[in-house]
Amino acid sequence: MPEDPVRVGVLSLHNSKETKAICNAIESLGHEPVWLREENTAIVVEDGVVEVEPAVDVIANRLLLSNTEQPAELLGLATTFERIRPMLNEPNAVLASIHKFATAATLADWNIRVPDALLALSNDRLNEDRERFGDVGVYKTAIGTHGGGTWKVDLTERVNPKVGNRQAFLQRLIDRDDEAHRDLRVYVVDDGIVGSMYRYAPEGDWRTNVALGGAVEDATDDMPDEAAETALYAADVMGLDYAGVDLVEGYDGWYVLEVNPTAGFKGLFEATGTSPAPYIAKLAIETVGGAIDDADVRRLATTLDDSRPSCAPQPKRQPDEQPVIGYIEEVVVTGTSGSTQTFAKSDTGATRTSIDTSLAAEIGAGPIKSMTRVKSGSSKSGKARPVVDLVVGVGGNQHTVTASVEDRGHMEYPLLLGRDILESYRVDVRRRADADRAERAEDGAVLEE
Repeated sequence: MPEDPVRVGVLSLHNSKETKAICNAIESLGHEPVWLREENTAIVVEDGVVEVEPAVDVIANRLLLSNTEQPAELLGLATTFERIRPMLNEPNAVLASIHKFATAATLADWNIRVPDALLALSNDRLNEDRERFGDVGVYKTAIGTHGGGTWKVDLTERVNPKVGNRQAFLQRLIDRDDEAHRDLRVYVVDDGIVGSMYRYAPEGDWRTNVALGGAVEDATDDMPDEAAETALYAADVMGLDYAGVDLVEGYDGWYVLEVNPTAGFKGLFEATGTSPAPYIAKLAIETVGGAIDDADVRRLATTLDDSRPSCAPQPKRQPDEQPVIGYIEEVVVTGTSGSTQTFAKSDTGATRTSIDTSLAAEIGAGPIKSMTRVKSGSSKSGKARPVVDLVVGVGGNQHTVTASVEDRGHMEYPLLLGRDILESYRVDVRRRADADRAERAEDGAVLEE
């Protein structure tokens, strides 16, 4: 064992609970965490020698690629680090895992059962074969997270091969109609199972993601052997050192849905009382020859310590770099069967984005996930409106939101941008993408509600 503590770099440009928990676990195990972030990280090539600053012995990759617009940029960054220092969850393995169809293809090639699926690059090819999945199927963007970009769709209607600028595919729905809809998340670290949980879909939805309100139940001690063995095999086939493996049970056995290299800890800890963080820390430390007492790992795993770690770089005050959005913006709105450009009104007083009924039907927004009650005008009780998943493109950025559907036929703009999108921007009320139309209306006509 080295006399000096192992310096474990945690490569993470975000402030997630998981990153903080891993850093705290490294320190609690007697070693030195280094949070590799924008504020403190550089790679230097000098006289043929490559060095990472700050210096580290090993790196745990926690880059979130599935919710970024340009995952290739971060993959390139991770690959650079991986060429210099040993890395857990190497970039090539992460790339195959975040692309859901690549995951399915890889697992199927290794005789791991996955739902039947179809990815086609052309609209005609995708739709000519869609009905082989039955009347209802699953429609997914190849890259997505937290349940975003996943729909249960009516396959008697056409679907698009892309949602915004992301490839999409069809998948057979695996469901046991005689039981509550659930799936199984198994968290694997270094060829062992840390814990597992059943996840149940919230009322009004069929997706089980904890981020969407899904309920959880400990499954560690009673999950079927077939499910446990399949999860371990799937993580190994994908080449991941740690992962959350999602499975669903059909009438003929267990199917792997996804293998998530940056799976969250919150739901698993809520269900099982076990945090994966110390196990990931242990693996990183032992990768470069450090020694760990397993009893310390088990003790630390009974707490999810996601407090601000001592290694967190001190925040520096940055100028406001949020992009600017106008009072009226031209956006691209996308559903499961098409997309179109339209003008949208920015409304900082609205919590949720809303879309006109006709426009929603035109692009195939839906299906309806649930109902929400929206207050408007003089109505104190509010009106019940259906809500659907929607992808809105604003200036090259893609936002997947849960939008309410309403009749906006009497209004000038068929789409209203709420704070679920506007929180990423500064709003300049003087800027209008429809300036020409606004000038023509200066005779006193009312443009909007």
